[in-house]
Amino acid sequence: MAQITLVEAINLALKREMERDPAVVVLGEDVGVDGGVFRATLGLIKRFGPDRVVDTPLAEALIAGMAIGMAVEGLKPVAEIQFSGFAYTTLDQIVNHAGRMRHRTQGRLSCPMVLRTPCGGGIHAPEHHSESPESMFAHIPGIRVVYPSSPRRAYGLLLAAIRDPDPVVFLEPTRLYRLFKEDISDDGQALQLDTCYTAREGSDVTVVAWGAMLYESLAAADALAEQGVAAEVIDVATLKPLDLDTILASVAKTGRCVVVTEGPRTCSFASEIAAGIAEEGLLTLLAPVQRVTGYDVVVPLPRLEQRYMPGRERIVAVVKKVLAFG
Repeated sequence: MAQITLVEAINLALKREMERDPAVVVLGEDVGVDGGVFRATLGLIKRFGPDRVVDTPLAEALIAGMAIGMAVEGLKPVAEIQFSGFAYTTLDQIVNHAGRMRHRTQGRLSCPMVLRTPCGGGIHAPEHHSESPESMFAHIPGIRVVYPSSPRRAYGLLLAAIRDPDPVVFLEPTRLYRLFKEDISDDGQALQLDTCYTAREGSDVTVVAWGAMLYESLAAADALAEQGVAAEVIDVATLKPLDLDTILASVAKTGRCVVVTEGPRTCSFASEIAAGIAEEGLLTLLAPVQRVTGYDVVVPLPRLEQRYMPGRERIVAVVKKVLAFG
């Protein structure tokens, strides 16, 4: 048992799975000698050698294509894209090949690959380094989308993602990489995919979030508790397939729901969750579902970044709005 950060948990999970399964390989820009831009793969090349930790050219479409080819031929590649803003060029490979492989071959072939990438704002990065593309990936048939919110979640969910027989996009909240530590036992126990987790019990309102927004939502819940409001906070650890049942059960208990994402508002994954609640849980609602999101603009440069990202104050304000109904 050791206290480690989220990025250290990623590294620990990669080491554990590479030791357990010789088919697991890591590839990406600077993942070998440099250990990755955030040091998520630090030490792996020394431990497993350049045949299993592969430094690639600066070519994201190539990285995704290599990973798909490796997966189809029996390996279990974990490909890193340095920042999610650079992942757009992988879409041809992910949409047309990774997501379709099982269907195209009528189950003869599968594509057990993981595409890892840091995402989200909050680190004062320049343009193309603060994207939140989860809804874009979730829209692709055949792709599982996982988005951990803590070191413990990152460790267990990455193990599960690598062991999954189909392609997984694994989004890592950059702002949380070194923000806090948790006790983690390197026991190789994977967490269940396709499951939402209750991060905090409450009875007055349900707040649904993922990634770094879970951290902000828990801070908002603390502030609301001081005002006598008990917020239940749900961690959507796997966005697709979505565990809507857990969210619906919470909303049935509280009657109110606020969904939080730092992605742009239009066509955000928050909209998908709100639609699911409207279709399956409308009669349990005491107020309309509300969304707290980023804005429909490119994430601004550092001086205005905090104005863009949802934070505790915005979440609290919207919670008070839904509490005003009824």
